[in-house]
Amino acid sequence: MSAILQQLGIDRMTVAERIALAQEILETIAAEQPRPPLSDAKRRELDRRLADHAANPDDCVPWEEVRAAAFARFSK
Repeated sequence: MSAILQQLGIDRMTVAERIALAQEILETIAAEQPRPPLSDAKRRELDRRLADHAANPDDCVPWEEVRAAAFARFSK
């Protein structure tokens, strides 16, 4: 193991703790990266979806149902 990992005590962390730390580090890196502007096509699609939702606010599926369906589909 490298000296920096030992110096920071990372070598004494469990695998789960190291994975969580790595995820947190990656999230901080991603948060600092500038987001590229949306393409015209993506902007139009976003505008279309927002307009559709504004016109049909009750025509949606609750997150809980989407999540349950996804877990059912991919846990086979």
